[in-house]
Amino acid sequence: MMQYKGYLARVAFDDENDLFHGEVLNTRDVITFQGQSVEELHRAFHDSIEDYLAFCVQRGEKPDPPYSGKFVVRRSPDQHRLAVLAAQQAEKSLNAWVAERINRDAKQELDQKHP
Repeated sequence: MMQYKGYLARVAFDDENDLFHGEVLNTRDVITFQGQSVEELHRAFHDSIEDYLAFCVQRGEKPDPPYSGKFVVRRSPDQHRLAVLAAQQAEKSLNAWVAERINRDAKQELDQKHP
């Protein structure tokens, strides 16, 4: 995973064309880049983000931020109740309890897949 200015990108290698290609994941806009070496790939990624930000300025639009910090999770009433009870037992708000679990579990998941 690559990161620049809060934007995250996934990279794959095309063996037939001897080329790395990447796509920014955390925006609704489509931002892609490619390179034949790691150095070229990094430069292309940074250039693509800078071009995207400049394009937004030129058009008078706000760039799609990498993350807003807000998301809605829809669960069954029973799951909602269980989460509230667990948060209360931990003496935390539901938001703090969920954020703690996401941090713990997401880091653990990423560490298992990308040691």
